[in-house]
Amino acid sequence: MAHQQTLSFGVLLFPEFQLLDAVGPVDFINSHSRHFLESLNMVPASLIAKAPSIQWHYISESMEPVQATSWPPQHPTTTYENCPKLDYLIIPGPDPRKPLPEGCAAWLTKIFKNDLKGLLLVCTGSMAVAASTDILNGFHSATNKMALKMMASTPHYEILKKVKWVGDKRWVVDGKVWSAAGITAGIDLAAEFVRRNFDAEVVEVTKNLAEFKGKPDTPDEFAFLLEGVPL
Repeated sequence: MAHQQTLSFGVLLFPEFQLLDAVGPVDFINSHSRHFLESLNMVPASLIAKAPSIQWHYISESMEPVQATSWPPQHPTTTYENCPKLDYLIIPGPDPRKPLPEGCAAWLTKIFKNDLKGLLLVCTGSMAVAASTDILNGFHSATNKMALKMMASTPHYEILKKVKWVGDKRWVVDGKVWSAAGITAGIDLAAEFVRRNFDAEVVEVTKNLAEFKGKPDTPDEFAFLLEGVPL
């Protein structure tokens, strides 16, 4: 990875999204950034030079505060229309029974097919958001297992079946689609993301600072939740 790299990350906000879906991966990834490591005053400059600069953008249909599953309200920094170019987009999980906000599907389809390097989906972010467009069609993806089992008994499942759902992995990487299953699996997905994309020494130091080691994709102790569901 080249030094002095600047990456642009987006986080897509929806009413009543699962807060940990977003803040877990965001905080873990950001802990590898140059700004964060500099703030600690304990990391050598030679290591900081290997860390990326990260810009974060919180995206919604408007600039109105968005209420997650827990407080405080989240304040968007940009809208679909005005969002700057992104390298990566994180989508936390909203209620899969609710429609996407106006303009969301068209914007998401456009950036995914153009310049986006990676799409990180957490929990129902894959099923309720990405799969509601056609961008996940043919991709292997994880999602929240209990939510997918619930949706399997509804007519909407015919649309969802265009995605190759994976029921026995905690997280899945298929091309530029990164997906995590349940809520906490988003942090494990973030750990795999930084392992593959950031400097190995930066990753090792940050792992020790966080005292966290991500779980592997398999075995997934929650695979039993989708037994009997036609994937």
